[in-house]
Amino acid sequence: MSARPFPRLSSDLADWPAAHLLEAYAAKAVSPVDVTKAVIARIEACEPRLQALYAYDPDEALKSALESERRWARGEARALDGIPATIKENIATRGTPVPLGTAARPLTPAEADAPAAARLREDGVVILAKTTMPDYGMLSSGLSSFHPLARNPWDPSKNPGGSSAGAGAAAAAGYGPFHIGTDIGGSIRLPASWCGVFGLKPSFGRVPIDPTYYGRVAGPMTRTVHDAALMMTSLTRPDARDPMSLPYQDLPWLDLAIDVTGLRLGLMMEAGIGLPLDLEVRAAVERAATAFREAGAIVEEMKPFVSREMLDGLDDFWRQRAWMDISPLGEEERAKVLPYILSWAEGGKDLTGARVYSGMNQMMTMRHAAVAATHGFDFVLSPVAPNVAYEAELASPIHDPQRPFEHIGYTVAFNMSDQPAASVNAGFTKAGLPIGLQIIGRRFDDVGVLRLSRAWEEMCSDRRPWPTP
Repeated sequence: MSARPFPRLSSDLADWPAAHLLEAYAAKAVSPVDVTKAVIARIEACEPRLQALYAYDPDEALKSALESERRWARGEARALDGIPATIKENIATRGTPVPLGTAARPLTPAEADAPAAARLREDGVVILAKTTMPDYGMLSSGLSSFHPLARNPWDPSKNPGGSSAGAGAAAAAGYGPFHIGTDIGGSIRLPASWCGVFGLKPSFGRVPIDPTYYGRVAGPMTRTVHDAALMMTSLTRPDARDPMSLPYQDLPWLDLAIDVTGLRLGLMMEAGIGLPLDLEVRAAVERAATAFREAGAIVEEMKPFVSREMLDGLDDFWRQRAWMDISPLGEEERAKVLPYILSWAEGGKDLTGARVYSGMNQMMTMRHAAVAATHGFDFVLSPVAPNVAYEAELASPIHDPQRPFEHIGYTVAFNMSDQPAASVNAGFTKAGLPIGLQIIGRRFDDVGVLRLSRAWEEMCSDRRPWPTP
């Protein structure tokens, strides 16, 4: 499939893709300082309504942009020099506290950049700000006891999703081309879906992180697949602080061409558990499947494999883990935790060891089930979520801490199975809210997921101008 040129560039530099910015910098047609000023102007216009940022420092960003401009002038530019970026709050940046979205944690400045932040800084990226997240990263929402309520640029009455809430909103609003999120059950893909941007949950261990945890990854959230691929050239470099990371591979991240003819694509329209699938989401994903079939792919329906026992077991394990974080807090600090999260975590305090162990075992059960269900396909297509963006003030689509994960049935298993999975926009509802298509690859085929995502990006007919909140 031949590469399609980028859409006509906006007159506003804040909307330019990173790939075009690098070309313009090299030609001395555009300055990193001018671009950073344009992004700052966008932030100043939109941030009072969206509230996507934390630790925003425009003066430091302009200083970094000036240093980048001088490197370009000297012919010493780094790989991603001068590209504006934001970084999710839970990815440490030196000198900035990491509250993890909750008012209950002390604001102690981080001593060093976490791996993802370090790689981007080494490559000359201009870090504008951190992005907001909910308490302990345990909501698919922008609701937080520490950060202001983040909102969706397509409709500020709606939620951007989470836990990479601010990152999704920042990407959709044009706060620069590069944004990093994290994902342990859908926290990149859900906000990417609901904010209409591209989000890649890489294979577990592909992007080094610190601290590590079962299923947790960091990955790019961007307006284009190509910009995400550019980020992966940097983010995947090794870091000894992650003992669970994969051996480094110099993969062809920017080789995004793919012929879909003959590819075997599974189509998983039902999650097996959780909320019923919204009719407009169903229609959008089915249109994508039809388009791939018409392009020559072999599309076959795939049965759901996530069970109630799996999801509830994971809920038990995560509740108990959250209670272990919250229970040592003093009464005053504990009272600062978001009430929804506190109520959910308290459900873990009386669980027996046998039940917690059984819950942890469900991660392995889910892992085996995911690999077994998908191994016969080159890729799998599915919805990202059964619903579209919901009211901004809610902690989850049904806002019930006793049923917190009814919307992650399509996403969570692929965290447990190490498989790469992406959300790429599949169109919009009649009300104008974005709908995400999930593309899942075989374990460690991150490049393949990017390629098929780029193919869909070229094929998708429902394209709209970016929102201007």
